[in-house]
Amino acid sequence: MSFRIEDKLYIKNENLIDFKNFLNTNSCKGLHEPRIIESLYFDNDKLQTYNDSIEGMVPRKKIRIRNYPLSNDQNFYYEIKNSSVEGRFKTRKIIDKKTFEEFKKMGIFDEQYGVCTPKLYVKYYREYFIVKDVRISIDTKIEYRDYKTNFQISDNRIIAELKASKNKDADELTKDFPIQRIRFSKYCFGLEKLFHL
Repeated sequence: MSFRIEDKLYIKNENLIDFKNFLNTNSCKGLHEPRIIESLYFDNDKLQTYNDSIEGMVPRKKIRIRNYPLSNDQNFYYEIKNSSVEGRFKTRKIIDKKTFEEFKKMGIFDEQYGVCTPKLYVKYYREYFIVKDVRISIDTKIEYRDYKTNFQISDNRIIAELKASKNKDADELTKDFPIQRIRFSKYCFGLEKLFHL
């Protein structure tokens, strides 16, 4: 596993062009084509992955199955995002559609959280860039959808994510990107808006 640093930035709609210009002046390069991402998040009946995230507990994880509709990649990816004292890392494996349907029906058993069932879909449009050794993604057109009812709400905010090796100095990351940082989880925000938590 490789630990990494992750930072999230809140980009105001009117500042998006300026942010992209800032990236261009720092010799940013596109990593690959933009695409739609859809993730189905799983949690237990007590919403422990949500609560642990809100409280900043470690170790904690988020459990999701991700796919890329409208792209050539038709795989489903079973992902676990881990946060520990040492840092963050993600595990990922490809599953077939049959396994995905079984997970939706039966849930996923996790050693830390027990049986986790599907809670909500998060869908958004992502652009990918790299500056030096920092990967940057920009997420727009964010939507949250209740798994059970299909009730959906939109989020018009723009969220940029910075990902870098744990070896990169955090102060250097801040200096390179002098923009407002936020603590933000699409899963947590979506739950709060859909279920009024």
